[in-house]
Amino acid sequence: MNSTGAASRPPDLVIFDCDGVLIDSEIVVAKTHASSLTGAGIVITEEELLRRFVGISDADMYRALEQEAGIRLPADHDELTRLAVRELFEKELQPIPGIHELLANLAVPVCVASSSTSARLEFSLSLAELYDHFAPDVFSSTMVANGKPAPDLFLHAAERMGAAPQTCLVIEDTLAGVEAAVAAHMPVIGFTGASHCQAGHVEALMSRGAMAVAKSAPELEAIIARTSRHTSR
Repeated sequence: MNSTGAASRPPDLVIFDCDGVLIDSEIVVAKTHASSLTGAGIVITEEELLRRFVGISDADMYRALEQEAGIRLPADHDELTRLAVRELFEKELQPIPGIHELLANLAVPVCVASSSTSARLEFSLSLAELYDHFAPDVFSSTMVANGKPAPDLFLHAAERMGAAPQTCLVIEDTLAGVEAAVAAHMPVIGFTGASHCQAGHVEALMSRGAMAVAKSAPELEAIIARTSRHTSR
């Protein structure tokens, strides 16, 4: 952590992204968006959505795609897509294997900082039996002016939790999220334990500034513990 300016002690706060870190949701979401967007006239594949927009808020994604396609999505597109995502979540959503055990063993304050809306965060984390572990410390990009890769959300979470940015540790699976943590001057561990992560993602996260990358929840727990021992000397 010293390479990113972190204090010489264990982190005061661990900030978790949600989708792809706590819950294995990115493929479910991309599948739904690909179907709804294509039906609305913006033809796009699940693979392209995963490549371009993982970690980006729906609002920012819609703006970019509307500008590229030169069309406006129907006024009810977002609400109908949210309902479709909720329905699919109820059938398919799973927590990341081992994440409950990691959280039970983590002896520092934690919170969530995600590009998802507050309503979806409560719904999805509740389905995975994780919401009560974090509530009320669940922060959405809708609470700040600029979503990831801007640092606003992580800085907001740190301020609300009473932690200085350099004493926080971020866990992120997305390039935008890693960039946001670096911009916030927070050390960040990349995570590739979700089903959407493809070959080359470890290298991509490292290239954006991740100090290490974990491929599973047990490996993430070990890296956090090793980082804490290192920084406590």
